[in-house]
Amino acid sequence: MSVAASLRRFGSCVAASLLLAATAACTTGAGQKASKPVSVSAVETSSQPRVATYNCSDGGMITIENLGASVHITGADEEPIDLPAAPAAQTTRYGEQPYAIVLEGRDALFMKSGQEPLSCTR
Repeated sequence: MSVAASLRRFGSCVAASLLLAATAACTTGAGQKASKPVSVSAVETSSQPRVATYNCSDGGMITIENLGASVHITGADEEPIDLPAAPAAQTTRYGEQPYAIVLEGRDALFMKSGQEPLSCTR
């Protein structure tokens, strides 16, 4: 599966999960108080710290500095990698050939063209 296809599939899952979480917060049953709805942007950004170290399935580690409009990744290759948000307003998906990364909660899916995606957890 290509990096683009993996990113699209993973991004669709993230979007569906966020939509379900957002709509679940808006419903109340009989006798329940309505709670204050949580905005999707708050859900997306609140779970990612500014700097975090992730342990990866290959036994390695990566450190991600989340700058909002971009991420700075060290430990994945010999040189640090800077990736812009893709698309620009995104806060969980970053990429620029040959790399892409998707951040979701405590997980990161790191991809490099021509290689298997690497699952990492903080």
